[in-house]
Amino acid sequence: MVRVVIVGATGRMGCTLVVCARHMQGLVVTGAVDRLGHASIGRDIGELAGIGPIGVLVSGSLVSALDAADVVVDFSDPSSTAANLDACAQAGVAMLVGTTGLAADIDAHAARAAQHIPVMIASNTSLGVTLLTALVREAARLLPDDFDIEIVEAHHRHKKDAPSGTALTLGKAAAQGRGVAFETVAVMAREGVAPRKIGDIGFSVVRGGDIVGEHDVIFAGTAEKLTLSHQATDRAVFARGALQAARWLAARQAGRFGMSDFISLKTAT
Repeated sequence: MVRVVIVGATGRMGCTLVVCARHMQGLVVTGAVDRLGHASIGRDIGELAGIGPIGVLVSGSLVSALDAADVVVDFSDPSSTAANLDACAQAGVAMLVGTTGLAADIDAHAARAAQHIPVMIASNTSLGVTLLTALVREAARLLPDDFDIEIVEAHHRHKKDAPSGTALTLGKAAAQGRGVAFETVAVMAREGVAPRKIGDIGFSVVRGGDIVGEHDVIFAGTAEKLTLSHQATDRAVFARGALQAARWLAARQAGRFGMSDFISLKTAT
């Protein structure tokens, strides 16, 4: 049985993880962590998630929860990700990070941690988005450069980061497919007179209502357009994918992994 500790447990994704874990074989939630001083500290996470008591109380300390953990799933605030990686590395516990809006130096922390534990940082834990990423990379590789690439993403009104981590991952996949540096072609916003340059990868952001997550990657050529798209209608799709990947990650040796490793896509790099 794989023992899972959830960081950010009382948030929307955290509670969804708790609910989904109840129906997943070979996996059990043994810890729930939220920021110190949060009103939920000491309460049963099952009750907070709406499924009744499960005997796991919310703690303000990740370190104290690691003694009963095989893997940590972190959907918390990006400001705590580096410290959480360091704590997991010291305890020898695998870690899956689903938090987005991460700091630029997080890769350095992940690289150090990956010398001791298996680490996965995933901007999106949906299996469908993982496949979409591979398809975008391949389409960008095969289509001529005069096919303009635009990425349109939509999320609920409370999402803090824009563009979404998934949109950025898709843009980076397109850049990889074309063999160019993402930073040299990414256009995050257009206002006023902004003629499009050949090779640009443009981003558009929608925030409103309770949209769970929608991503469209448009390849617009002359007299034809290809759109690769994914829509999530229930946050549980991300929770199930994260838990499945975490169960897999717990059995790996130390190193860096992605969702593409989990589903073994031959087209992914």
